[in-house]
Amino acid sequence: MIYVIRHGETDWNREGRLQGRNGLPLNSRGLDQAKELNSVLENIKFEYVYSSPQERAVQTAVITAGISPVIDERLNVFDLGEADGLRKEEAVMRGMLPDCTVYKGVEAEDAFIARVFDFLSELEKTVNDHDCNILISGHRCTTGGIGAFFIGIPEDRNILQYSSDNGKFKTYSFDRAVFA
Repeated sequence: MIYVIRHGETDWNREGRLQGRNGLPLNSRGLDQAKELNSVLENIKFEYVYSSPQERAVQTAVITAGISPVIDERLNVFDLGEADGLRKEEAVMRGMLPDCTVYKGVEAEDAFIARVFDFLSELEKTVNDHDCNILISGHRCTTGGIGAFFIGIPEDRNILQYSSDNGKFKTYSFDRAVFA
């Protein structure tokens, strides 16, 4: 089973800021959320633990699984470019993303989806039908991208509809017939 967790809360989450690669570590509530994930998942032995390189995701993975994760750049948060850190209400958005014609450095949506899907395709080959438990720690966009890999990219391309709240998790299986 694949357990996909979203990092616990940071001050920027609480303040309603767009949080990308300049994000903050977990705040006290985020640390509590990670400890709660540990409590909920404590009876699961994870054979594989992966994380985004962002500190908040690594912190959540370590607290949840009790071991250091393998860091994979393909799980990194969507690059918000110059919009990183702006309050959501002050950012110029195009759909769910900062407008790339306004802000330099905003990652292309297709490139983001491709790297998340590439990670999962490689992981599927690695586990090769072995019955094992995998923990993946990421972000709103990462959890949404992983959901899209298993469920499909929605017609409106809003993969965030599959995302998790801070400190929450969803489960998936490479056996596409099984969703929990």
